[in-house]
Amino acid sequence: MSFDPKSIDLPIVEILDEVKSQLANENTLIVHAPPGAGKSTLLPIALMEEAWLKGQKIIMLEPRRLAARSIATRLAELIGEQVGESVGYRIRFETKVSEATRVEVVTEGILTRMLHGDNSLEGVGLVIFDEFHERSIHADVALALCRESQQVLRPDLKIMVMSATLNMLQLTQSLKAPVVESQGRQYPVDVLYEGDHDQFMIPEMTANTVVKATKAHDGDILVFMPGQGEIAKCAGILKSKLRGFSIHPLYGQLPYNKQRAAILPDREGRRKVVLATNIAETSLTIEGIKVVVDTGFGRTMKWDPKAGLSRLETVQISKDSAVQRAGRAGRLSPGVCYRMWSKVTDSRLQEHRTPEILESDLSSLALDLASWGISDPLSLTWLSPPPKGAWKAAVQTLHEIDALENGRITEHGKEVHKLPCHPRLAHMMLMAEEEDLVGLAADVASLLEERDPLGKDGGIDINNRIEVLRTHRREGRKGGRFDRIEKIAGSYRQLFDAEVENDDFDPYETGLLLTHAFPERIAFARPGNNAQFKLANGRIAMAGHKDDLAHEAWLAIANLDARDGMGKIFLASPLNPKDLASRVKEVEVVEWDTEDGGLNASLDLRIGNIVLKSVPLPEPEPDKLKGAVIEAIKKEGSTLLDWTEEVEQLQNRVKSLKKWLPSEDWPDFSTDTLLMTNDEWLAPYLEEVRNPRDLKKINLYEVLLHSIPYEKQQFLNRIAPSKMEVPSGSNIKIMYRDNGEHEPG
Repeated sequence: MSFDPKSIDLPIVEILDEVKSQLANENTLIVHAPPGAGKSTLLPIALMEEAWLKGQKIIMLEPRRLAARSIATRLAELIGEQVGESVGYRIRFETKVSEATRVEVVTEGILTRMLHGDNSLEGVGLVIFDEFHERSIHADVALALCRESQQVLRPDLKIMVMSATLNMLQLTQSLKAPVVESQGRQYPVDVLYEGDHDQFMIPEMTANTVVKATKAHDGDILVFMPGQGEIAKCAGILKSKLRGFSIHPLYGQLPYNKQRAAILPDREGRRKVVLATNIAETSLTIEGIKVVVDTGFGRTMKWDPKAGLSRLETVQISKDSAVQRAGRAGRLSPGVCYRMWSKVTDSRLQEHRTPEILESDLSSLALDLASWGISDPLSLTWLSPPPKGAWKAAVQTLHEIDALENGRITEHGKEVHKLPCHPRLAHMMLMAEEEDLVGLAADVASLLEERDPLGKDGGIDINNRIEVLRTHRREGRKGGRFDRIEKIAGSYRQLFDAEVENDDFDPYETGLLLTHAFPERIAFARPGNNAQFKLANGRIAMAGHKDDLAHEAWLAIANLDARDGMGKIFLASPLNPKDLASRVKEVEVVEWDTEDGGLNASLDLRIGNIVLKSVPLPEPEPDKLKGAVIEAIKKEGSTLLDWTEEVEQLQNRVKSLKKWLPSEDWPDFSTDTLLMTNDEWLAPYLEEVRNPRDLKKINLYEVLLHSIPYEKQQFLNRIAPSKMEVPSGSNIKIMYRDNGEHEPG
């Protein structure tokens, strides 16, 4: 390679020799460099010819598809080649590599799949984790598996973790690795606080701030917004207020050519406003940006273990994210960042973003580990271990779709794992193959993976979307959201060597397919409750009274929210009850009914929690009585148990120690986790429980305290005491908050 990395004027050049030296002697390295230092651009190609690589490849993990493509393209340009030669990339459903490829930029779960294909990563000498501060679940899993491979099979495998805003203390303690730091060359960024604003007025308030910024400063403007909906509204407002400006959206589901248009300078030389999600926090350099407008919000998927669903939530960003965003204004010259919150709010922001593994659906992770023969996730080294409650829910899901049996991966599970999608959808595709419905299943899967192309106007019937998709395909239409949906559907058809289907279809077959993916969301209309349905998982959800599916007797629900009480159905299909015959089970049921006074027992014909026929059962087994109480606590324990102030303070004391001493092994005392794992710490006290009064009698404080080993109890009382003695001799309560702060009560 004739290219000399030191010929490029980037700050990272100053530490190239140190990075090379450290990697020659260490198998793990942390690189800390500010935005714009050039770590993603130069380090991979600077290391390509190192002797310790022995001609092996470098794999660099990027958290987003756009960044992976862009970085691979830039690396190839620097060495005067086309993408796919010495530098290539792999993303979902798209690969540009060759036998000559020495650096592969990969994203999403690609690296995890490579590890499963060859857990020794033969032919790979270095794995680089870029933008690790994002703490995506894929990056956490891949790092844990790479560390396992390094410790067991490949002591010569090198790992390099890079980021601009890392939690350095936690990372260095966990990886026990040296740190090389670049001071970078960040230009000064003036930060202006615009004051707190109403979350529901984000598009309007943001547009006003952008207009103000265009008048006060030159250069292009990058605007960080929560999601696609806010971006569309804000763009509409700005187009009417700004003349002579080029307005560009930038988000993950946008077609690649439009993403590129947002990144590159405007062809007509106009000033540019880029309205972006947090996709623009990554390694992307958007040329011309001198001003950042930050709404202070982002959107993230959060797993609700009680509902068995993930929901998209708008959340306030963390301090490290705010720093990353502001830094985009100072990459090329001095800049300015408008923060749409107050200095007081800024002081209260969480220091680091919450790792995705702590609030995500863990089904794919559980299947990944099962395919490695790992049933206990704690046998691996994690920066943030998977929460017990979410892990149990994920394992249960995998058992329901026959991917696991007695905790071990099945032959069917191995086939599920091979497909590049969520295990639920993979199971549906495999079942569709047996039922000769692959074409329809490909349409269903692609629609579920993307943002709803019809929204509220399409009602809740997913079949309406399938009809439009097939019309779009049949008539050769181009443009719009259905283009990407069709591309994904085509990729699934190709995996199964299936033909394109544009003919009429039976909507009941759609319902059948959805029962494979979401068996717990089979739903039966409640008598006398128009548009209300009881799900097999016991929840209640409703459709709009005027919706086409409101009067169906049976539904297969694909998408609903996880709100407490009455859920709202977003996507579903009618369901033929004849297709449910194999799911009807005769079971001895012991259930908890708070309104009815506690435990009830019966012999039922059921589909999950949907009762078709019931006969009272006088003498149920003791274990089933106890099991019913355990399940009731998982769902209703926040109101069934006696959560006194003393209990809450104990929880907060333990949470404080977890924050103050992250390297110590303290239990997760969050209420959600305690409820989901009550069979581990509360079960011995449930033997005689028969009604809500019995549960209220349990001294929750004593039970929780004694679940902690005695030595740790002593440590807790010493480091985070519940009281302190003052000079007068009195004992004053110390009040702990769940964020680790405390003060005299």
